[in-house]
Amino acid sequence: MKTADLNTTLIDSYYTLLKSLSPNNKLELIARLSKSMKTSKKREKEVSLESLYGSWESDQTADELIAELKAARNFTRKREEL
Repeated sequence: MKTADLNTTLIDSYYTLLKSLSPNNKLELIARLSKSMKTSKKREKEVSLESLYGSWESDQTADELIAELKAARNFTRKREEL
């Protein structure tokens, strides 16, 4: 099923459910939907790697950090003999 068909089916289902509401309830629903569209959060901007440059703060040098990470590795994979 295509997305457009799915959306149409979904809209039809909602309409069937909501058409029995009173006029006041329908107006309230319209107002809330309109408000949600106006105040919906914009997608957060994607963070580029350049913006993260220099964000790590440590007294260790890069070589010390690398050595610490390598020392902390834990290999648990066991190889089966053929």
